[in-house]
Amino acid sequence: MTLAAGEVNIYSYRQPELIQPLLDAFTKETGITTNVLFLDKGLVERIRAEGANSPADVILTVDIQRLTEAKDGGVVQPVVDNATINKDIPAAFRDPAGDWFGLTTRGRVVYASKDRVSQDAITYEELADPKWKGKICIRDGQHSYNIALFASMIAHHGAEYTEKWMTGLKNNLARKPDGNDRSQAKSIMAGECDLALGNTYYVGLMMTNDKEPEQKDWAEAIKVLFPNAGDRGTHVNISGMALAKNAPNKDNALKLMEFLASGEAQKIYAEQVFEYPVMPGAEPSDIVKSFGSIKPDTLPLIDIAKNRKQASELVDKVGFNEGPAM
Repeated sequence: MTLAAGEVNIYSYRQPELIQPLLDAFTKETGITTNVLFLDKGLVERIRAEGANSPADVILTVDIQRLTEAKDGGVVQPVVDNATINKDIPAAFRDPAGDWFGLTTRGRVVYASKDRVSQDAITYEELADPKWKGKICIRDGQHSYNIALFASMIAHHGAEYTEKWMTGLKNNLARKPDGNDRSQAKSIMAGECDLALGNTYYVGLMMTNDKEPEQKDWAEAIKVLFPNAGDRGTHVNISGMALAKNAPNKDNALKLMEFLASGEAQKIYAEQVFEYPVMPGAEPSDIVKSFGSIKPDTLPLIDIAKNRKQASELVDKVGFNEGPAM
């Protein structure tokens, strides 16, 4: 096989260590060098400011919100009728116009104390039940992971119900929203709360964290409950990719996008990042399987995206980040 020359420039909201195994495999297979610019915010603004001279070829990000922000911000271009990508990524995980593509999914699940929570099933609606008063931990209500969940609640129940539900959830919090998903598991281990909301893949990352082995203890303290497994299914979100509007290395960018959609990359995602592959028939890792089976909510991601502004407004309206009334 003749290896290609050149490079591809990636602007990424995904942490470099999470995507490096994929990029190493891509370079080994193609000979194309990958350059990564990691940003934790302001990616769309950066590309817009760079204009026609932007070096960005491929955008990698998490969350439907950030993918739609890239589309709405005018920094992507469509990939239309790419048979390779469309074969590997189901239509439900693709923008209808080809402006973005989902690569993996993750569930927004409940972390529950193994010691203090006996039940093995739960719903999102139940998190507002007063029986959990003072028992729930959560990160910032305005974080995109939570906004997507709140937006899905609006899609299912309407804004009036969701406002009441968010107020009930707020009243059940053990403290003001704080920290990240991993720290919620730490708080459960410490006895500060019994339940928390978190993404599935963080559990796998904690279980295998040799650099910070205390995180293994946090993971050991919790069990994963898949909300609404008995009815509509668990809310899922995606990681995804898009072709930058002015990609200077477009051919190499498309090669990378085709690789990321492939079975080889989906397997690396599953084993290294503990997310669910979107490719039909691709299996999650054994660690993820150990959490139990996920029944994903089939709500279209577009419906979540269109409700995110209203969800954000409700977070402020109910004073969610102020925490429970004392």
